[in-house]
Amino acid sequence: MFLNKISIINYKNIREASLSFSPKMNCLIGHNGEGKTNLLDAVYYLSFCRSANTSIDSHVIRHNEDFFMLDGDYIDDNGDNENIFCGMKRGTKKHFKRNKKEYKRLSLHIGLIPLILISPYDTILIDGGSEERRRLMDVVISQYDLTYIEALNRYNKALLQRNTLLKKEEEPDPELLAILEEQMAIEGETVYKKRDAFITELIPIFQEYYNCISQEKEQISLKYISHCQRGNLLDVIRKDRFKDRAVGYSLHGIHRDDLEMLIEGYPVKREGSQGQSKTFVIALKLAQFNFLRNTCSKTTPILLLDDIFDKLDANRVEQIVRLVSGNGFGQIFLTDTNRDHLDKILHNSSLDYKIFHVEDGNITVKEDGNV
Repeated sequence: MFLNKISIINYKNIREASLSFSPKMNCLIGHNGEGKTNLLDAVYYLSFCRSANTSIDSHVIRHNEDFFMLDGDYIDDNGDNENIFCGMKRGTKKHFKRNKKEYKRLSLHIGLIPLILISPYDTILIDGGSEERRRLMDVVISQYDLTYIEALNRYNKALLQRNTLLKKEEEPDPELLAILEEQMAIEGETVYKKRDAFITELIPIFQEYYNCISQEKEQISLKYISHCQRGNLLDVIRKDRFKDRAVGYSLHGIHRDDLEMLIEGYPVKREGSQGQSKTFVIALKLAQFNFLRNTCSKTTPILLLDDIFDKLDANRVEQIVRLVSGNGFGQIFLTDTNRDHLDKILHNSSLDYKIFHVEDGNITVKEDGNV
């Protein structure tokens, strides 16, 4: 599936835009802060019903405007059209529609248009807390397994209720606590099994991409860590109920899961250079892309590459260019501040492409290379 056309009104600094895209390569050229990333974020929003950069929908509305609107026309692998619409006025909830029919639950939309975003913010996967690494797993698995996001939502609801009880001054009802703990254990075990299977399958793909980009200069690995690995999750949760009561929240469960990211057996956060860290997250995201391509009804995901070449040496840039120029990718959106990397990509391939110039939220077609 690929995005054929998009209409944007009042999205971040983009006042209005109506654009047609190449089914292959779409390059956005412009200085920093002009709106290249905002266009990518609009494309991301149509896949995930939310911005990649904020969980507060009103924050994407252009300053001093009352609403935003996104309208995307897609063509699926069978050549059929899909229209996705999203709009929201300040102070009201957003409306999300597929082919003019509003979704009853936004979770039903996730996975229809699989997408992977690689951006400078991805270093937070290494430098940030465990919630960032859990989100990495959640974003991918939820795109190919609807039961996963439903189990995760039920777990989080039970977790929130249990934490509310733990915070109260009066002693919580033990029977109600027991019911919530059972719910957490049931849903948590489901989430754990799906995360574990995903990471197990992801690791060799991830290592292959990293070795390709780095030309096998370093050894890297991932290790999934979960309280479920300590035994029956219900027993693990209940074992420290007294401690949970003392601190006022749940110390154990799949909401504390993490991914250890290692280079030469040591944490990347501590031992990795800027180039190695960036290579690590790019390889990880490309592995996710590969995984989704083989799981989402055999639909090739859309790939968004936002300023990915910064802080990488020429050899690693060359390997990434070679990878994304290959046949394994579908529609690609790429941003950069100059054309050097772009010209390398276009020179080494016969890709259908379009080049857009972005300045102060205004987006114009600069070059059309349809073949």
